[in-house]
Amino acid sequence: MVARCQTRGRGRLERAWSSPLGGLYCSIVVHRPSEHRGLLPLTVGARLASALHERYSAPTSVKWPNDVLVREPGRTARKLSGILTDDVTSPTLGRACVVGIGVNVRLPRNSVPDRLAERLASLEEFASPPPSLEEVEEVAVEASMGAAQWLTTMAGVREARRLCRRWLYGVGHPVTVDGEPVGILASLGDEGELWVATDTNRVAIWAGDLRVGEVP
Repeated sequence: MVARCQTRGRGRLERAWSSPLGGLYCSIVVHRPSEHRGLLPLTVGARLASALHERYSAPTSVKWPNDVLVREPGRTARKLSGILTDDVTSPTLGRACVVGIGVNVRLPRNSVPDRLAERLASLEEFASPPPSLEEVEEVAVEASMGAAQWLTTMAGVREARRLCRRWLYGVGHPVTVDGEPVGILASLGDEGELWVATDTNRVAIWAGDLRVGEVP
């Protein structure tokens, strides 16, 4: 399912998802992995970040657990894409997952609230002319289907972990979770958890609202 705009877009943690004209908003039904389910949104994000970088030279990275960011020298990281996964029951697939993806392709600045405009990036900044929504839709579908397929085999799981770690944003930076400082982001675990180094040990983060401190 594809929409050109949304009036009631929903993001992670039930946040409103601003969805103006000029972006791609699609939902893709994939097989739900029987194992390593925590890796699915990250793997979709890593595959999407990799493809958008290769096609359009966008300087992408993946913010745990489900955002694709653009990061440029001297600027705060900005959101290019968001990913949300929901488990569903499908009459044809049985156990399934709906992968919702939003990508800013063209972003008229007057179409989003002022408080968001400086925090968002769009593909039109990196590709001239900007890609069509249909082209970006193909990229999003391939990322989602490919991620789900990878997680059905151990070789694919290893490749998913490798790609997620390659594109992970914030390693070596201080992070907060749900507003509380927790330490320095150290690595991504095998099941999609984050490992954070504190003054005395390392702790695993499985859920929460992660914020990454910017390095000057």
